Amino acid sequence: MRPMPQRLSGEPPAFTASAAAVEALPRAVAAAVWRGDQLGRPVTATLSSGFEALDAALPGGGWPCQGLTEILSNQSSTLEWRLLGPVLGRVCAAGRSVVLVGPPQSPHPPGLRFLGVSESGLVWVQADTPAERLWAVEQLLKARSCGALVAWLPKVRSEQLRRLQVLAGAGDAPVFLCRPAEAARSASAAPLRLLAQVGPDWGLKVEVFKRKGPPLETPLHLHALPGGLHAILTPRLQQPSLLLPRDPARVPEPVPLAPAFPESDHALVRPAAATARRPRLAH
Repeated sequence: MRPMPQRLSGEPPAFTASAAAVEALPRAVAAAVWRGDQLGRPVTATLSSGFEALDAALPGGGWPCQGLTEILSNQSSTLEWRLLGPVLGRVCAAGRSVVLVGPPQSPHPPGLRFLGVSESGLVWVQADTPAERLWAVEQLLKARSCGALVAWLPKVRSEQLRRLQVLAGAGDAPVFLCRPAEAARSASAAPLRLLAQVGPDWGLKVEVFKRKGPPLETPLHLHALPGGLHAILTPRLQQPSLLLPRDPARVPEPVPLAPAFPESDHALVRPAAATARRPRLAH
């Protein structure tokens, strides 16, 4: 076996993919070339998330249409709708269906209408056990018949995620897997992983801790009102943090109010009558 030639310390590398050289390549080839100091540009299409700041942090400028996207949260079936509402409404507006697999709570059609998701474009697959949910997701990915797939898989193994990633990579629709926050400690084949938490002023705090590109050091703060509150919240109530005192130490202690009727005057609480003292007789 011939030894591999070794490069000398002062010798430049054999090939360096500069930005100008990558731009000169065809689009499909240039998208496949990724430099570690920049966001990846997927060959497939992406869908805008509806949040400017989030689109700027996602490779390709939106949710990928091929591959898995994991949304981790401690409040299951609550924050996912606020984060995915804009893209799901856009999918329904395009005439494609949104498929839900195993949501923890039953979908609420009146609330989904505020997100642009109509009943006619919504398909709910009721699957209770982890095996049923996994089987349903695999069949839907193989069929490629939905415009967007949202599945709740709290218990899934790494080898199962790899199989789902292969199936999702061959499709043309975004696939979102909703999992608990502790799943961030385990490895996953999903190329895009986010952690969603409750933020101030009806907002969402989103951490993109895995993506094709440099790590995102600071979390994103997205203004995402729950569906239906836009019409009833005043501008001041949309930012309740402005109503709080800047210096809580200066807020005086609340003074307890005296009751209008003292307890002693109440019919059920009366002071015990003084016991009449019997006169002592002289002996």
